[in-house]
This record gives sequence, C-alpha cells and structure tokens, in this order.
Amino acid sequence: MRTAYAGSLGDVGLPLGDVTMAALAAAAAVGASRGNLAIGAVAGLVLAAIVARFDMVPRRAALLLVAVGAFAGWRGDVAWSQLAPDQVGTYEGWVRLVDDPAPYPGSTRVIAQVDDQRYEVWIRGRAMQVRASEWRGGERLQVRGQLSALSPERQRRVSWQHVVGELRLEWVSDVSVGAPIDRASNRVRGAIEQAGTSLPGDDGALYRGLVVGDDRDQPRDMIDRFRASGLSHLTAVSGQNVAFVLAAAGPLLRRLRPLWRWAATVALIAWFVSLTRFEPSIVRAGTMAALSATAFVLGRERAPARLLSLAVTTLVLVDPLLVGSIGFWLSVGATAGVAVVGPRLALRFERLGPLAMPLGITLGAQIGVVVPALLVFGRLPLVSVPANVLAVPVAGGVMLYGLPAGLVAGLVPSVAPVVMFPCRVGVRWVDTIAMIASSVEPGGVASVVGWFALALALAWVALWPGDRVATRRATETPSSH
Repeated sequence: MRTAYAGSLGDVGLPLGDVTMAALAAAAAVGASRGNLAIGAVAGLVLAAIVARFDMVPRRAALLLVAVGAFAGWRGDVAWSQLAPDQVGTYEGWVRLVDDPAPYPGSTRVIAQVDDQRYEVWIRGRAMQVRASEWRGGERLQVRGQLSALSPERQRRVSWQHVVGELRLEWVSDVSVGAPIDRASNRVRGAIEQAGTSLPGDDGALYRGLVVGDDRDQPRDMIDRFRASGLSHLTAVSGQNVAFVLAAAGPLLRRLRPLWRWAATVALIAWFVSLTRFEPSIVRAGTMAALSATAFVLGRERAPARLLSLAVTTLVLVDPLLVGSIGFWLSVGATAGVAVVGPRLALRFERLGPLAMPLGITLGAQIGVVVPALLVFGRLPLVSVPANVLAVPVAGGVMLYGLPAGLVAGLVPSVAPVVMFPCRVGVRWVDTIAMIASSVEPGGVASVVGWFALALALAWVALWPGDRVATRRATETPSSH
C-alpha cells in the first residue's frame, strides 16, 4: 500500500515517507560498511526500487538514496584508509586517555590518543593494573613505549573505536588532569562511584552500570546472568537514561523561553553523552534527543521512527566506522522495535489490560534486536520477555533517582545510607530477577520451542475477536507519514 507524505528532510522541500527515511539509513549503513562508493550507489538504487512499492517515491528521492549510499561508501573508504598508524616504533611523550581503563581477566585495557590517533594499551602485572585503575578518561599521561600496527582481524574488531595500533608501555611517569569538560565529568563519575560504595557487595557496581553505564567492576557471574536473562542492555546507557535525565531537568527547562530551553536541552544532552564516555548507544540516543528538541522548537514532526532514521543516517555519514559496533546496532534495533512494533502489539494485546503496553514494548524491543543478537551472541533468551517486564520499570526508577541521589550521597557521605536506600532496594530487585531468570532459561532447542509456543499464544491473544475493535481503531488511526 502506498502512502502519502507530510514532512520533509531538513526543510529542503523534498517530502519523504517513513519507509523512504528508513531506506536512507539502510543505504548509508550499507555504503559505510562496504567502504565502496559504487556498492553504496547500487545499494541506494536497489533500495529505491524496493521502497517504490511502499512509498510514492519521487525521482529526487530516488536520486537522494543513491547519493546517500554513494557518499557513505566514499566516507567509509576514507575512514578505513585512516586506520593505519602514522608512526611505529619507540614513542616517548604525552598521551590522552580516551576512556576509563577496562578490566579483563589478567589485564586492563585502555585506549590512548597519541597525537591525533588512537592506540589500545594492554596493561599486565598486578602493580601496574592497580595504578591504572586510578586513571580516568580525559587525563594525560607521560609515557614511553613501543607503537605497532594491529593484525587485520584485530583491526576489524576495534575499528569502530578508531584504534589504529597498539602501544606497549615501558614506563609511565606523570599524570595530568584533562580539559575542563573531562574534569567535570570525572568529578560527577567520582561522586557516583563514592555513592556506590555505600551499597553492599556487588550492588554498587550494578548501580553504576544502571546510572552511567560503568560496568567495569561488575563480576563475571553478574555479567553472565544479565546476558543469560536478556537484561544486559540495562547496564548499557541508552535512550532511557537520556529520557530520565531530561525528565529530571524538566521542571527547570520548562521555565526557559523556547530558544533558551532548546540550547539548555542540547547542552544537557551533550554533557550526559560526555559523562557516559560517548558509547555508541548513548551517542545514538543523544542524537535522537537533540533532533527531537530541535524539531520541537521548530514546530516540526517528532515521530520516533523518523527521528531514528535521521539519526542513523546522520551518524553513519559523520562516523562510518560506527557500523562496526554491535552496541550501536542493538540500540538501533531495540529503538526501532519499541517505536514501530511495540505500540502496534500493545493495541493487539488490549484485552490483557495493564500488561498490554509493557508486554508490547518488551516484545517490540526483542523483535528489534533478534538479528544482531543471534548473529553475535548466538542466542535470544526465552526468559527475556518476563524478565524485562519485571525488571525494566524498577531499573528505570533507579536510573531516574540514582543520578541526583548519587551526587548528593557522593558529596555528603554521611547521608549516603539514607539517600541511597531506594537504589539499594531497586538494584537488589533487578539483580534478583536476573538470577532467577538465568537459572530457569532452558537454552538450546527448548528455547526455540518456547519461542514458537509464545508466538502461537500471542497470536491467539492478538486475533481474539474481542480485539478486533482495537485492531480496527489502529487501522483507522491516521498514519505518522
């Protein structure tokens, strides 16, 4: 069925439907992933032919698809060509830490910027690892070491981080604080870390993961049970975190005039993205939020699906190497599922009452991530649906309350036990759900059979005669095109 248009891309007088907007993002992704102008152009042409069956695609829109695919291919080629180290051999001087050191079994990894290029550093030895645990992203180190290129396989795995080689440290002397924005972010993260120490056991590590995506100190068994239960996305900052930050600041933002409100909103988003170390998922979420704020002040449409397509297209054209990040695609898939599939499923499940919306949204998110999850992790936990329904609302409360509470508790440690008590209860609930869900996850063929049975049950609920009215209303509702 062909659809009409209402809206334009960047106010250039070229109206685009939702399907065409999604095709733009796909053309950009294909072109960037292949790093080839010709392949990108062909991908855009093929997508234009496919989209023509759904949207009334004018000739200029088809040309735009080809142009975006070709441009993304060219940008990808340039980006890949820049992943070669400008210098190898002995290096002595200052480096800037791009992120916080991340612990691995027997070693610690950190990304250091040498001049304008990034090198990964693997730190081994107990004494050196203890020292590295005190470093923070944005700080500058005076080092001596050996720079070398990466193997092709390793290069592909870390390309999305713009890493061009490895730096093998021989010694580290001075540590210098970073730029003002880095110092501000580190002070906030330091307060959050201090607040987390008031929680018992590993609860503090999970609290930091929920609030700012800092999962460095989470033990292996916690990571495994969150993956096995389908809840690992909770410790990767995303659109939900951005939404809660903006909601917490809402009473102050609403007092400002529209233009100042927009400027303050974008600045707050940029600060939070910086605070969470520019993880791909939060960059996607922050870009969508900034586009939404801009559309609001301009009086334009703010349909989530369109914003997602525009955000993906923009980000991939700016940084083609993002296509190599599984976190980015899991975030995109989940958001697409929540924005497009979730509400439609919730209407179908109307007879379930209060469970309709959380079940629809949860299933939508799972449908959105099924392809990247199966390709990378080889599994999609059956228990993820009930686990998310039970854990996400509470985790959301920790995210909303945890950041301001952590700042207060970190700055005034004497009140930490009282202020952090709600976070303690919330974190315990989420971790308990993960423990129970991971212990009952059947896995293997049993999970496949379980997903099939769940699909049949949901189809029966969706097609029950009592839901036909809701389905008809959804069909009659004006589309967002």
